Amino acid sequence: MAERFRPIFAQIAAGAIERELGRELPIAEIATLKQAGPGALRIPEAEGGLGATLPELANILIELSAADSNITQALRGHFGFVEDVVNKSAGDSRKHWAQRMVRGEIAGNAWTEIGDAKQDVFSTRISNRGDRLVLNGTKYYTTGSLFADWIDVGATGLDGEGIVLQVRRDDPGVDVIDDWDGFGQTLTASGTTIFTDATVDPDDVVVDDDKFRYGAAFYQLVHLATLAGIGRAMANETAAAVAARKRSYSNAAGPRSSEDPQVLQVVGRIRSNAYAAGAIVLQVAQAIERAYQAHFAGDTEAEEKANAIAELETSQAVTVVTNLVLEASTIIFDALGASSTRKPINARTLSSHNPCIYKDRIVGDYAVNGTPPPCQWRIGHSPL
Repeated sequence: MAERFRPIFAQIAAGAIERELGRELPIAEIATLKQAGPGALRIPEAEGGLGATLPELANILIELSAADSNITQALRGHFGFVEDVVNKSAGDSRKHWAQRMVRGEIAGNAWTEIGDAKQDVFSTRISNRGDRLVLNGTKYYTTGSLFADWIDVGATGLDGEGIVLQVRRDDPGVDVIDDWDGFGQTLTASGTTIFTDATVDPDDVVVDDDKFRYGAAFYQLVHLATLAGIGRAMANETAAAVAARKRSYSNAAGPRSSEDPQVLQVVGRIRSNAYAAGAIVLQVAQAIERAYQAHFAGDTEAEEKANAIAELETSQAVTVVTNLVLEASTIIFDALGASSTRKPINARTLSSHNPCIYKDRIVGDYAVNGTPPPCQWRIGHSPL
């Protein structure tokens, strides 16, 4: 399935370094992808999509990330939104959102709040304004929303309940600001979105608890695929750079880097780390695919177990994949010296999401005490 997208990925890769250096947002590249259809990968064929399994999606995301990891990160919210669509029961909501995705429309996200944010409630709220339902609030880390047609928003409902809703990106009350100032993943438009009386369709408001239950594992899968793609790009770029390099050190073990066994050992280690990272990601995707299948099997207990296993497999993979790719991003300097690539910075930034130390603790608590993993988490001031 990935073959149909590889020519586009090659075009994306060709301009990736120039975009990074010039801080040029990948607007044209994402527009091309929208038309090619990867945004509807998970929509079943019977509904006009490509019907990809989760392992197939993960493999494609690894390849896209090897071309430009900024783009995968920018589309992470979209793939998560589509995953929620394919978990919906048949009906008008599923039908009209699936049709939008098949047409090439994409969704961004607006969930995280900074400052005096709370873990148990959003300050972003909906309210009645005359005969309209409107949204007001400010979100940060709204990755990909600048490129999107829709924005998926976590908010507080009229009665104080947690809700999820979607608003049009081009609504007059929506202002997406590219003020992301992180030192990596600079082209993901992960900055601020401000909602000022943005129009909300009541039919697009659902209770937060009704979203797909393996969401935490799925969103982390996209991060893992992105890291694996960065690792693959580092492996390929390092091998090519070493092959082309003509200069060598006087105390080196060979006349050229391509003939230096110590340098070749480093290249081999980077490639092995990238291979292992990708293999682990595909294994995790299989576990999440089982959770997806269990959702439609009609056995609640089996579904809960599959969701827990998917979260645990994801948590086990996070620290290992992170360490593999970050080790590769460190030893790359042993092969290339100062002539390194942009990839290590993006890997370090991406690996800081959802801190690894919590993943090890969650896995350990399950192994020792049988404690189920949390199905979702938020950042903010604790209510306790």
